[in-house]
Amino acid sequence: MPSRAIPPPEYRSLTPEALDALERAVRERLRVALRRRGTEYVVVAERLETSGPGDVLAGRLPMTGELLSFRLRDLESFAVLP
Repeated sequence: MPSRAIPPPEYRSLTPEALDALERAVRERLRVALRRRGTEYVVVAERLETSGPGDVLAGRLPMTGELLSFRLRDLESFAVLP
């Protein structure tokens, strides 16, 4: 019987576990699927800025190389992809 891939956990709030997952994504340059205002983005995590008025994830679009910034409090959900 073939093994089934276990989907990555999807985070809907900024728990310590969710922030740890984002930090790991940045360290290892992993892809992150995130949803903001009904639109899904998949970016390669580059930077997590945790100072100032709000935490921000900076990620690069794999196809174009464009760098996008996402305020964490604006995200509906996200998942770190394997």
